[in-house]
Amino acid sequence: MVNKISRKKKRQAKRFVGRKLVTQSNSKSSVSEQFRTLRTNINFSMPDQELKTILFTSAAQGEGKSTISANTAIVFAQAGKKVLLIDADMRKPTTHYTFNRMNATGLSNLLTRNWEIKDVIQKTDIEGLDLITSGPIPPNPAELLGSKTMDHVLEQLTGMYDLLLFDAPPVLNVTDAQILSHRCDGTIIVLHARKTEKDSVVKAKEALLSSQANIIGTVLNNFERQKDHYYHQYYGNVEAGT
Repeated sequence: MVNKISRKKKRQAKRFVGRKLVTQSNSKSSVSEQFRTLRTNINFSMPDQELKTILFTSAAQGEGKSTISANTAIVFAQAGKKVLLIDADMRKPTTHYTFNRMNATGLSNLLTRNWEIKDVIQKTDIEGLDLITSGPIPPNPAELLGSKTMDHVLEQLTGMYDLLLFDAPPVLNVTDAQILSHRCDGTIIVLHARKTEKDSVVKAKEALLSSQANIIGTVLNNFERQKDHYYHQYYGNVEAGT
């Protein structure tokens, strides 16, 4: 009986991850096509400037930014880009769960100079996509993200990859996203169709702009449609725009 329960939990976990990484598990689905549309919109958002660093954030917790950033990273890798996804949420990290990787070392170790870049980069199952998890949760995430060490790390990583994608904490909860957005070429705000309040979006936008963030668009997540109902209820209609 114990073994049966264990196998059942493993199957459920695999279905959950597959659901989150639909661009890997079902690349021909309409949702995957929406992520490819998002990729195209990002490429055209700033035609006169190459985007090397993009930050994903949201107004509040639970709006799907981690799922969106992970799938966006995958479609860019599928297009032949050398991509690095960085879990910059050093408060409630989730990317290591999404990709089924260890989180013993990661960004926090890198920013405290305990490890070198080559020691914290992890391969994923997607060709062209690497991952840096958050690492152990530090007592001072905002200070680490705003440090000169972070600037040095960014300089090194942008020389190693075509594109860096950051999964950052929600804007209205902590200052981490504001600090990091100032260092990124573009920022994308993820909205939950049935959860995000208009006032929260306005406040998040104002906070990011006050940090001189370059907001290149938004993604509407969890927008329910009749066709392909299962996936659309979870992921929603993915759009980018100013």
